[in-house]
Amino acid sequence: MRYGMVISLSRCIGCNACSIACKHENGTGPGVFWRKVIITESGKYPQAAMHALPLLCNHCEDPSCAKVCPVKATKMDANGMVTIDAKKCIGCRYCMTACPYNVRAYVRSNDKGYFDEGLTEYEKAVYGEHKVGTVEKCTFCAQRVEEGKNPACVQTCPAKALFFGDLDDPASQVAKLLTDNPNAKTLKPEAGTKPKVFYI
Repeated sequence: MRYGMVISLSRCIGCNACSIACKHENGTGPGVFWRKVIITESGKYPQAAMHALPLLCNHCEDPSCAKVCPVKATKMDANGMVTIDAKKCIGCRYCMTACPYNVRAYVRSNDKGYFDEGLTEYEKAVYGEHKVGTVEKCTFCAQRVEEGKNPACVQTCPAKALFFGDLDDPASQVAKLLTDNPNAKTLKPEAGTKPKVFYI
């Protein structure tokens, strides 16, 4: 089993619903985004166009982040998801430097919320799960996947641009999409990490 994701760039409208769903599901603090959407523009008026690129951990087959971790906090689990063990992580940030996709975040604090008045009840409930001085990233919402659900970003996307499933299962939607779209691309293939997030 190899979990992966297919993202339809023609469907993505750059609304950032995936980023917000991720923050809500995982309770990440201010400035920490496990998912983001990069917006670029091309052309000149009146032929200008906006392009949206959803960005997240690529859960690579050959993750460069795992190779440089001196304490083996980053590893790949049995279903192909790259994980970080916060109990082992020493916050050296070698993995952040090694990641070609700039999708890891360093937890600087877990006691500062979005409002000057102090933490909301929600923030009090979730921020403690994030260990200060460690690195975090997208987990493909492993807690949801274990329950048979899609990651929060996939569930929330109003444009239905995100697809998640087992790349090794020919009957899965992601496998069928890759078969139907042989020109699907990954980010920075020259890095040799063999990403499991594909763009069509």
